[in-house]
Amino acid sequence: MRVVFFIPGFLRQWTDGEPRVELEGRPATVGDALALLWKHYPGVRDRVVTEQGNVRQHVNVFVGVESIRFTGGLGTPLNGDCDVSIVPAVSGG
Repeated sequence: MRVVFFIPGFLRQWTDGEPRVELEGRPATVGDALALLWKHYPGVRDRVVTEQGNVRQHVNVFVGVESIRFTGGLGTPLNGDCDVSIVPAVSGG
């Protein structure tokens, strides 16, 4: 199984400047896929999840075009090859 992570600019200093990271593995869930990413790039973890292991409020994670906030969070199941995007939230007034 192939998982492709799309890395936003603010995280690229922890992925050796890579905007796209492709990893092989068999993650069952988004949380497992992220753990695989963190194994290779540990600096990314603390910028994506809190100390309690929840996705940070101003970070969005998508599998394909679906936000994991609406599909089961980190427990969102993965089937086959997939694209995971980490996207900073945009806010302001």
